[in-house]
Amino acid sequence: MNELQNILQAFTHSQESGQRTALATVVQTSGSVYRRPGARMLLVEDGQMISAISGGCLEGDVFERSQLLMFEGGKPMLVRYDTTSGEDIVFGFGLGCNGVVDVLIESLGDETAVSQMSFIQDCLQSGQVGAIATVFRIEGASDLTVGSRLMLKWDGTVINGIANADIAQRIETDAHQTLRKKQTRVQSYTLKQGRVDVLIEVIQPLVPLLVFGSGYDAVPVVQLAKYLGWHVTVIDDRPGFLNGDRFPQADQILLCEPDNPDSYQHLLTPQTVAVVMTHRYLSDLAFLKTLIPSPVRYVGVLGPKRRMQQLSDDLAQDNILPTVGQKQRTYNPVGLDIAAETPQEIALSIVAEIQAVISGRCGGFLRDRVGSIHSPLEQPCLTLVS
Repeated sequence: MNELQNILQAFTHSQESGQRTALATVVQTSGSVYRRPGARMLLVEDGQMISAISGGCLEGDVFERSQLLMFEGGKPMLVRYDTTSGEDIVFGFGLGCNGVVDVLIESLGDETAVSQMSFIQDCLQSGQVGAIATVFRIEGASDLTVGSRLMLKWDGTVINGIANADIAQRIETDAHQTLRKKQTRVQSYTLKQGRVDVLIEVIQPLVPLLVFGSGYDAVPVVQLAKYLGWHVTVIDDRPGFLNGDRFPQADQILLCEPDNPDSYQHLLTPQTVAVVMTHRYLSDLAFLKTLIPSPVRYVGVLGPKRRMQQLSDDLAQDNILPTVGQKQRTYNPVGLDIAAETPQEIALSIVAEIQAVISGRCGGFLRDRVGSIHSPLEQPCLTLVS
């Protein structure tokens, strides 16, 4: 279960039990920090803290500040934690990160704050990306409030809670751009009477993973993917292997013939990632006939290069001739080079490669990376398959 799922589940339980809650969101950072803008933590009156906004240094102070909002009400508050001074290690919070973190704390008894929870839930359930623009700092503008939001759905639907029509329009324009780029950003807007700072955050749906094959080595792949909060479907034609006892964590199990894609073709979207690991040549070939021409963004194929070459030759016989783009999103041998041997190590290698691909990273050592580890690469990593 991923971070947002954990928060939403805990929020639902707190509502059912009648407990007060607050939400802390990292809205802006600079320098070296543990979490980036968009990181959230749910605070429950009984002391529970779901997820984290730092490495464990800020959570206690944030919880103490949230008590005022939970029990006495009040407007959302913006708190700055500045650890750029060396003295902070001794006299401050002990982060030692040499960075600045701005955290927005708001009561979830407030209807405006709760609306974002429903929006996030909708994005996760629908499998569609969305954007939330949150006003977190205001200087000089009297018709704006901290915590007011504009939310943009993937289909263009706008939910606007920002009173200033001019600012709302400008934020909506930037939210559309953020949604296209799928990259969270902080945007400042200059007004005649001051300035407004807004976090425009991309809400990503769960990663839909299709695992073709139900052998013993598919089990840790499913387990690890579910630990990350992905939506996992296992597909095979062997009922003896394909069952809930073997894959209790799978979201969906599909029993189908490899050469009959009708039961899973609707799952092949541009957001989908797939791993083919049936260990049966003809089954892999049949599944690849459907997967290669599909719009999925990643296809990993278990097995050595010579086997993949034979699969490619046989696909060509059926006029399946991959384009350059289709070759780039096909990975064989599947996984990162970590000398994986056991099923668990292989699963780690596979899932880590998928995470690198969907994040536009190369999967290398962070110590060799130039610049911030959080900034996007200027040139995405591509693997061309000849």
